[in-house]
Amino acid sequence: MKMVLVTPEIPYNTGAIGRTCVALNLELILIKPYGFSLDEKAVRRAGTDYWKHVNLSEYDSWDAFMEARKPPRDHLYFFEEHGAQSIYAPDYQKDAYLVFGCESAGLPDTILDGAEDRVFHLPMLDTRVRSLNLANVACAVIYQAMRPQLGG
Repeated sequence: MKMVLVTPEIPYNTGAIGRTCVALNLELILIKPYGFSLDEKAVRRAGTDYWKHVNLSEYDSWDAFMEARKPPRDHLYFFEEHGAQSIYAPDYQKDAYLVFGCESAGLPDTILDGAEDRVFHLPMLDTRVRSLNLANVACAVIYQAMRPQLGG
């Protein structure tokens, strides 16, 4: 599986997600532009001394990523707070791309148009909370997606 962050804005989230990717032997794919520099101390601090071990790929745009990787539609899983289905609904492909948007705006409509059936949300029981931290959601999603491989 692969984690894909589209235009991430907060270095601590990217660093923490990178650390999770190292723990689970996952590739981290970053789509530009970023709201920070990858050589910032904040990214390294959040990823601690694991950042140097991140299997990192970068693309200048979503279109460049799609052109280079050509992922099958059913291997793309998009995560948004308004997704029609829960993260618990799908049987994740072993080579899935788990796609998350930027912290302030999520994924752009240009990416989600026509893919509404591929958009999932992390359930929350209290409606006073409109969203969760990106790194927390990504961690919950990846562990659910990899559950069969992890013995769950």
